[in-house]
Amino acid sequence: MSSSVVSPPAVRRVLDWRLRFGLLSLVWGFSFLFMKVGTESFAPFQVTLGRLAFGTAVVAAAMAVKRERLPRGARTWAHLTVAGFLLNALPFSLFAFSELTIPSSLAGICNATSPLWGMALSLVALSEDRPTRRRVAGLGIGFLGVLTVLGVWQGFHGLDVTGTALALLASLSYPVGWIYVRRTLAGSGHSHLSLTGAQLGLATLQLAVVTPLFTTVPTSFPMLPLLSVAALGVLGTGIAFLIQYDLVAEVGPTTAQMVTYFTPVIATAAGVALLGESLSWSTPVGAVIVLAGAALTQSRPRTRRDGTTPEPAHRTGSRARARARQGSGV
Repeated sequence: MSSSVVSPPAVRRVLDWRLRFGLLSLVWGFSFLFMKVGTESFAPFQVTLGRLAFGTAVVAAAMAVKRERLPRGARTWAHLTVAGFLLNALPFSLFAFSELTIPSSLAGICNATSPLWGMALSLVALSEDRPTRRRVAGLGIGFLGVLTVLGVWQGFHGLDVTGTALALLASLSYPVGWIYVRRTLAGSGHSHLSLTGAQLGLATLQLAVVTPLFTTVPTSFPMLPLLSVAALGVLGTGIAFLIQYDLVAEVGPTTAQMVTYFTPVIATAAGVALLGESLSWSTPVGAVIVLAGAALTQSRPRTRRDGTTPEPAHRTGSRARARARQGSGV
């Protein structure tokens, strides 16, 4: 933003970003309900294709308004093709398939494990992310929460293992994609909007190729499932991505990423209240443990009395910049 633009009053800015933060939490939380309703009439691949098509249209419109150009260079497009698969085509499809057999609330809770997978992978794949007692403890607590959600002590009784595994794989796909993007596209010189538009467009093309091979054209288009797919794409993908990047620019990636902790709460409330989904006690208890572990892995050490921090500032900053493109993984 140009320095000549007059900033609004501080109070107004605080209310503004909080409203957008709440909207993003609602949109991503309800995305799991939209997927559930959509898969009642359409195949999972069709739901994902519709989601990506509507989402791409929204981002393309934003690019046109801001006169953004698509990235250039074959190498950049090759990396974006992989990123589109790992961050969009694959996880969106896996979540849609998972909700054929598990409640939308459980899918939303599984999505909250993305920060845990991300921290575990980054400790191995990224040299600047060193293991600390805080992170290791957070990972241990988080995965204890996953086991609680799954109810392992009762042999997964009443839980569809395949559907839950698909949702967890979808959550794992996001941090794999984040690390890939961080290694290949960081510092490319292209704007987030330009990269996102190209990435979503490529993911849409991937689904456009795959969907006809595994599905048949729907014989009917019921209004409610169709509107759910449209809302999933327009709100849960296109507009959500725009809000996310706007929040990152205004309040920073650390605050913006806290939406991850509200999304499963809203997904659970929406599934129970609107779809009549039932929950065992272990599901919400495990979700709280997962979120506590995820929060611990991403928390920063307190500043010492001498003004220094246990971790070099340049490492903390590099992770913060990288989180600007990560998102919450819905």
